[in-house]
Amino acid sequence: MASLPIEILMGIYLGLLVGVIPALVSWALGFIFKYFTGVSVPGFGVVVLAIALAGVSGGLLALADRSITQAPNAERVVTAILLVGMVSMYAHSKGDQLGANFPKRLSLKGLRDKRLSADVVEFVGGRDEVRIQIVGEVADMEGYPPLPEPLRAEIRGEEWRFPADLRIGELERRMEERLKSEFDLGDVAVTIDEQGRASVVAAPPFSGLSKRVGDGRHAVSVDALLPTGLARNDEVTVLTEDAQVRGTVVSARSAETDDETPVETPDEPTVADAEQPSAPIRAPTTDGGEGRLTVAVTRTDVQPLLRSAAPKVVVEPRGTHREYELVSLLRRAGSRFRRLTVRAAGPLDDTTLSDARVRDTYGVAVVAIRKPDGWQVAPHGTATVEAGDELYAVGGRDALDDFEEAVA
Repeated sequence: MASLPIEILMGIYLGLLVGVIPALVSWALGFIFKYFTGVSVPGFGVVVLAIALAGVSGGLLALADRSITQAPNAERVVTAILLVGMVSMYAHSKGDQLGANFPKRLSLKGLRDKRLSADVVEFVGGRDEVRIQIVGEVADMEGYPPLPEPLRAEIRGEEWRFPADLRIGELERRMEERLKSEFDLGDVAVTIDEQGRASVVAAPPFSGLSKRVGDGRHAVSVDALLPTGLARNDEVTVLTEDAQVRGTVVSARSAETDDETPVETPDEPTVADAEQPSAPIRAPTTDGGEGRLTVAVTRTDVQPLLRSAAPKVVVEPRGTHREYELVSLLRRAGSRFRRLTVRAAGPLDDTTLSDARVRDTYGVAVVAIRKPDGWQVAPHGTATVEAGDELYAVGGRDALDDFEEAVA
């Protein structure tokens, strides 16, 4: 008889050898049951089945069989049985997890409509958020010049946080918009997986002025007194002697600073340069004072600007976002928004809001209903709800959880 360590090693080898088939069966059971029924197979039953498949008479009862526990190679057999049980349990948990997360329809639209995994949701500042992490290098977009390395590093180092209830497709769209606005990228494409990992393909900022001017617009430059903080894409009104011209800023430069002039770097970096931290890349703004402004205007507004000797620049507001104030007030009161889809044969299917007594029964208020033919905002109690309709409800977190569990 070999020594105890040798017997244990032989048991591990034997367990791995005979545990392959039971592990595959355990994984398949966990995946199939979770995928098709949404039910998890009890782990104890899977272990019993796996040990039986390994050829051990009696399954787990073999550990109490005197013919096995008192055999000359008892340590080897017991170690193999325990190892088969652990491997099958691990395979079952992985199959169950994959069955829960695997899309029911393998289509690009289905993947884009999924939400991120609950593992990446964080509770920050009173609400659930997800942090998107850029993995790998920020790739260059085909057909465009390569990105400058400082800009590439700046994009990778930025922190991206979004509300946790957004679907993957909406997260990709919002991240693309933020990348374009914050880094002035010419074009960008973002792909996000269910673990919140993003792959970014980007084009550098457009250098040609003509690419920044939309169709039906013309760029006109004027010398004027510029306000501090004026930046590209701001909406301004230029007051001339005989007209008021509204346009979009495509370039602004104060007399003291030149934001449009590229910074020249030496061919060989020096030690002093290496020790200096790289300056963050931000959208250039004016420092105020006399300067030169280029705006995109309609064709009829070109002549008034060109004739003006002393135009005046007024920055136009983009409007007040009342929806943000509303959300802030609701959060302070402990309320939340939730979007959910009514399931078939549920308590809200083919009924009205008043008959379902939504406010009294669940403690939430339905503020909007989205049907295939359009929206119903602030619906009355006589509004009919059917399976497939999207409801936007307001209420406490626990009340919304109970409401979603009951009707969605």
